[in-house]
Amino acid sequence: MKKYRVGVITFSDGREFVHRDLLETNKKFEDRLVKTLEDTGEIEVVRASEIVWKPSLAKKAGKELMKAEVEVTVFNYAIWCWPHLSVLASLFAPGPFLLYGQVNPRYPGMVGLLAASGALEQVGIFHEKIWGEPESDEVREKILTFVRAAAATSRLKGERYGMFGGRPMGMYTAAANGDQWMKEFGIDVEQIDQYELVLRAEKVPKEKKERARKWLEELATVAYDGKLLTPEILERQIALYYAAREIIEEYELDFVGFKGQPEMTNNYATMDVVEAFLNDPYDWDGPKEPVVAATETDMDGALTMEIFKHIARQPVLFADVRHYFERENLLDLCNSGTHATYFAARSYDPRENLKHVTFYPETFYFPAGGAAVKHVAAPGEVTLARLTRKNGKYHMTIVPAEFVRLSKEEEERLMKEVQEEWPHAYARLKTDMETFLKHYPCNHIHGVYGNYVNELITFCKIKGINYTLLDKEGI
Repeated sequence: MKKYRVGVITFSDGREFVHRDLLETNKKFEDRLVKTLEDTGEIEVVRASEIVWKPSLAKKAGKELMKAEVEVTVFNYAIWCWPHLSVLASLFAPGPFLLYGQVNPRYPGMVGLLAASGALEQVGIFHEKIWGEPESDEVREKILTFVRAAAATSRLKGERYGMFGGRPMGMYTAAANGDQWMKEFGIDVEQIDQYELVLRAEKVPKEKKERARKWLEELATVAYDGKLLTPEILERQIALYYAAREIIEEYELDFVGFKGQPEMTNNYATMDVVEAFLNDPYDWDGPKEPVVAATETDMDGALTMEIFKHIARQPVLFADVRHYFERENLLDLCNSGTHATYFAARSYDPRENLKHVTFYPETFYFPAGGAAVKHVAAPGEVTLARLTRKNGKYHMTIVPAEFVRLSKEEEERLMKEVQEEWPHAYARLKTDMETFLKHYPCNHIHGVYGNYVNELITFCKIKGINYTLLDKEGI
């Protein structure tokens, strides 16, 4: 996935003779900051062409970064800087803004940082402050945390969500207001009838479907039963995937949701294969960028996943909060669709993942048939979360956890108690179950590998969204 595009503007003293005398000092501090940003491997840096010491250069620098379409702007302070220059630059440079203070005790860089921060605060421009040596691991992680969260807010602007079908099975939490999305996140919503998928799927050439089916049969286990899962039905699901990809490209959609139940699941085929491989970083045609796909047209679920994708730059999980095994202290996250096969081995190599995947016949709930993409999520630290609305206002609930694996026999026993045909992720939460059930607001949950709690909190601060963190302290 593409790197975060970060702009850097370094500020100076408004007196030309001071600026001139300290120009090389300022440049050296800027070089250190830029090297730190680029060494993360996640950031592409765009520098303003000049160190800013007068109003015309402040405006010029901001416009340069605007033209370069940076997603985050870092204001860099190593000496005393005149605060109005930061305000002027902020009128043109793309936010969100990070004010970074270098350690330079001989010259009052901290004074410049705080003076600029106070000025921006007075005029209502959101920003975050970080101070310290750029080579410090702690400082670098703080900067990267802000950049990930800030870039996520920028990347949402102008995105388009494709909603295939309407509200599913009466779920209020799955339906959101498109006007509110545009107002708060800058996201446009395109509504598309699911029949469009059927019409286009019927036109997919036979050879394309066969090639994809054989690829799946080679790399994974396909448990045909002659009824709910046959080669013909699997090819129908593959054709739906091609149809979805075609519509996504044609309509210029960035992330999507499929209603599925009951129209598709009763009459044509389940959407599990479509949703799994859209969320994957590959398909039978090769590597690709994941396209967030939520089942049951869960709009706020898809939005949560898209935020995760931009922050963590990896595939994102969609699941039901299905069952709690009290003796094992495990929460079973299980849903027929949208578990990317990536989670089977946490690999970007499809061969590594698919050898742990079984394409299993669907259950009687879905008479049209199709394959469920069955596997158990690989172990590792995860961050789970969900955006919901409380009385019309967005709220994020964040749940640190760990995915664990059990013995094969134990996992089979647990799966049979719940749903042996579907994918599972066994989560051990960093909070107790009573606290979780009291405060978690939805039947769907989403997440990625790694600890991204601070990034989600920073995202919420930037967007003015309240949040609840369910961790080992309770809440």
